[in-house]
Amino acid sequence: MSGLYTAFISKVLFPLHERLKDHSTVAAHRQLEETQWWSADQLLSLQLERLRSLLSEAGRHVPYYRDLFRTQGFDPTQLGSVADLQRLPFLTKPLIRTHVEHLKHAHVRGLARFNTGGSSGEPLIFFIGNERVSHDVAAKWRATCWWGVDIGDPEIVVWGSPIELGSQDRIRALRDRLLRTELLPAFEMSEAKLDGFIAAIRARRPKMLFGYPSALTHIARHAERCGQRMDDLGIKVAFVTSERLYDEQRATISRVFGCPVANGYGGRDAGFIAHECPHGGMHLTTEDVIVEIVDREGKVLPPGQAGEVVVTHLATREYPFIRYRTGDVAVLDDSRCACGRGLPMLREIQGRTTDFVVAADGTVMHGLALIYVLRDLPGLRQFKIIQESQLETRVLLVTDPGFDAALLEDLPRKIRARLGDAVHVAVEQVDDIPPERSGKFRYVVSRVEIASQGEVSHA
Repeated sequence: MSGLYTAFISKVLFPLHERLKDHSTVAAHRQLEETQWWSADQLLSLQLERLRSLLSEAGRHVPYYRDLFRTQGFDPTQLGSVADLQRLPFLTKPLIRTHVEHLKHAHVRGLARFNTGGSSGEPLIFFIGNERVSHDVAAKWRATCWWGVDIGDPEIVVWGSPIELGSQDRIRALRDRLLRTELLPAFEMSEAKLDGFIAAIRARRPKMLFGYPSALTHIARHAERCGQRMDDLGIKVAFVTSERLYDEQRATISRVFGCPVANGYGGRDAGFIAHECPHGGMHLTTEDVIVEIVDREGKVLPPGQAGEVVVTHLATREYPFIRYRTGDVAVLDDSRCACGRGLPMLREIQGRTTDFVVAADGTVMHGLALIYVLRDLPGLRQFKIIQESQLETRVLLVTDPGFDAALLEDLPRKIRARLGDAVHVAVEQVDDIPPERSGKFRYVVSRVEIASQGEVSHA
């Protein structure tokens, strides 16, 4: 019966849902299922065709790119290869902040506004259209199918975005029930909450888990401490994304939940970039995304060398992301995966992580609980949250000259609302926030250790 229900959802209800939202998800998914088996040359030809279309549209109808192409003397119709993309300058977070309105397609309406803190602590506001949403959903759908999981199979999502958590109106709640998706908020992970999460997972008996690797690991460790078995539920796969996946986390999640762990890489800004297949290949969504790896001077690096990930998303005509510097660090792979797919791969993602923070009463929360207090403040250029102890937190801010200082008055109260009234919050405006000694930026640093027994100690 469960299989029949899943088939009804994936073949009837979900396509109807997407059609009503004016999304082309089903058609995009159908194409991705076919093109994943194409040769490297075929995929490169597809990229070039779609790149010409994207750049031509941007040059005609997107004010920022119309002016840029004219200044650069760049003619999209003369694009001879994907490598010619390197003639264009990078798109950066500061450029998007400066030209946020001029990056919109002149004739598109109904764009959805998004923001992200970014792992460097740079708030970023941008817009996404239906084409981009459709292709990203289709790419994730294809990846779940690699693991034998379809839309409509029971799913537990451990997530923390206020977009998801704040929009559970009747229609959305009904949709989630029909799709058999249950959302567990990753922000707060007290003992009581963790007990509830474990009970919810056991009751749902999901085919897949989806969430932050740190959050799923935290739940898994709590289950082990409580002697609660979780490997008898028939979970097929645990999808993890949004943070770097460490080997220890993969081992813990797999051991406790009795399933393989599939790593995913992407973001709201850059899109669905890559996903792991059952053979271990971290495949790029190359039909939709052109990935370049560049050094500090912006020179494109060959496979095998680590550098910054630069993304051109080919389904962003409404709000183009062309040569977008993600700030992530990764390595391309030039080998072929044993699965037989022609999709190229990432060898390593050295990316970024998001820490947990610990409230005054010992409640463990995802670091994003504090990020959302800050990231949408107008005029805020960069930030870093440093939790020195359970009772002391520092917030470093780099602001634009026109930043309204009055916005800072209520900031400590908002932080204390998450961490506890007894917490002292020091807000410091600084000229610059340097990277860690490793060269990476972290926007949340907690010096409060979560001990292996579940107790909190001061490091």
